[in-house]
Amino acid sequence: MVARRAFVALSLAALALTACGPKAPKASDANTLTVAATAVPHAEVLEFIKPKLAAQGLNIDIKVFNDYVQPNTQVAEKRIDVSYFQTLPYLESFNRDKGTNLIPLQGVHVEPIGTYSAKWKSIAEVPNGAVIAIPNDASTEGRALILLAKNGVIAIKDPKNPLTSLRDITSNPKNLKFKELEAPALPRVLNQVDLAVINTNYALDAKLNPSNDALIIEDKTSPYVNYLVGRPDNKDDPRVKKLAAALTTPEVKAFIEQKYAGAVVPAF
Repeated sequence: MVARRAFVALSLAALALTACGPKAPKASDANTLTVAATAVPHAEVLEFIKPKLAAQGLNIDIKVFNDYVQPNTQVAEKRIDVSYFQTLPYLESFNRDKGTNLIPLQGVHVEPIGTYSAKWKSIAEVPNGAVIAIPNDASTEGRALILLAKNGVIAIKDPKNPLTSLRDITSNPKNLKFKELEAPALPRVLNQVDLAVINTNYALDAKLNPSNDALIIEDKTSPYVNYLVGRPDNKDDPRVKKLAAALTTPEVKAFIEQKYAGAVVPAF
């Protein structure tokens, strides 16, 4: 009986060691690339190229997020390989604020940011004291204020400063009130404010048509290109290079132009 108990104890210990030990990598890991993206248009573009990449022996595992922080955090922590959702000013701001070292790999498209309203049909109709909701992350807030300044709604110190903040407003003739909110929440508060400056991916996700519904919108010369982003340690990974090449083909350009009809503009 003692011998049997000893045998059982040893067997359980072996099982425990096996369970706690490192897992063997899956055979498919070398042929799979994980990509963090927001739903529209990034994940849709990735879904479009997924079959083509599969035919080349590369599987892309698309992880869809509804915020701008977790995708970069998980790439920096090496839980996800690359991300595809952000502009260069946002990436630079994120790296500075979070102490990360993510790098741009390939510019893909521009999503012209726009101003929307459920109450007014033109900027001229917006009354004194109106409430405007804008994104609260530094780079997108600056982008929103630059758009408003370019269209004469406000004036700011430096129209070329991507990190312009509310402190940089030099003239506010209609005494507008600004409400800073997380970018994904902006479509949901459209009925509660006079105006909301909304990123195109969230506008499309909310079934808004930037070309028709935006009261004012960036033009096609916008410098806010959306990038495929990775880390210094995987920038030369053949899988990453294969994805970057697939995102900038004539087929992808035609897909973006046809599907989004000017709401998303190829940058290559």
